[in-house]
Amino acid sequence: MRSLLHDIEVSAQRMIAQATVYPGPKLMTDSVFRCAPFIKEIGRGPNGARALSTGDAHALYEAMLAGEVSDVELGAVLLAYRLKGETAAELAGMLVAAHATLTPLTAPPGAFRPVSIPSYNGARKQANLTPLLALLLAREGVPVLVHGVTDDPGRVTSAEIFSLLGIEQSRNSSDIEAALGTRKVAFAPIETLSPSMARLLALRRVLGVRNSSHTLAKLLQPFSHPESHRALRLVNYTHPEYRVSLSELFQAFPQAGIGGALLARGTEGEAVADTRRQVQIDWLHNGQMETLVPAQTRDPEAPGVTLPDRDADTTAQWIDDVLAGRIPVPESIDLQVATILKIVAVPQD
Repeated sequence: MRSLLHDIEVSAQRMIAQATVYPGPKLMTDSVFRCAPFIKEIGRGPNGARALSTGDAHALYEAMLAGEVSDVELGAVLLAYRLKGETAAELAGMLVAAHATLTPLTAPPGAFRPVSIPSYNGARKQANLTPLLALLLAREGVPVLVHGVTDDPGRVTSAEIFSLLGIEQSRNSSDIEAALGTRKVAFAPIETLSPSMARLLALRRVLGVRNSSHTLAKLLQPFSHPESHRALRLVNYTHPEYRVSLSELFQAFPQAGIGGALLARGTEGEAVADTRRQVQIDWLHNGQMETLVPAQTRDPEAPGVTLPDRDADTTAQWIDDVLAGRIPVPESIDLQVATILKIVAVPQD
């Protein structure tokens, strides 16, 4: 506990010291929303911390998004959740608050329901093929929105690859909807969808670690009613314990975000299928979970997929070659596309 308090104090001091030089949004200095009762529960360390109720988690995250939490308290909350982790009930409350900051999007009518793909990790070791997944779906006529960060030091983002492929960032809701209507694919920075969430995500560069907003950004459903009950979002996890909490979130709290989710282990945190192995793919909808693709161990004798280098230029050229048929679509991504198409196809009368 003493170590936790020391970490919180040091991080809070760092935030205050760096706020004047950090290029991101200015943080508040006066608290409007009092967090002490919540910090008392979540800040007891990984073994002693207690989860907040859904309502309290909603109220706390709503205040954080609104900028009503002081620098010191904000640092304490972010680090406390970094150590404790979020329960499904807490994520449900936070997600409702996050959705309230979005301008709901309307998908174009057609034979397929829209798909939302988060992209907040990028490539660190291997090529980022999220743009390939999006473009393969768009080629079939599926409206696809990819949302995420535009830059990440040391990683190659989807935004960089999309730009090289001639797909620029959408700056507002009208841009997104126009792109979905014409070319079926759009990329939106998180700043376009939710400036308040972007502010909290940017604190990673101050604190040095990710926070709850990185989890919540990957759970967003940007499409509006009546489309939202039909839209599909791809949700991925890196650590196995998150599979448990995310499965519980969509089964026990469907009201937290209307619509279905396709859940699978991510590729370096991205929602595209891993070309090195076949991971399990679960469809979470109507409070139920259905395994559509079981995990499979790759035959060690089978030839592996030759991927491009992870730099944006090489990855973009490789994706262009795949789309042109000069290189075959990796089997795991081809299966992912086929699985998504079955879910989002609009039933014909």
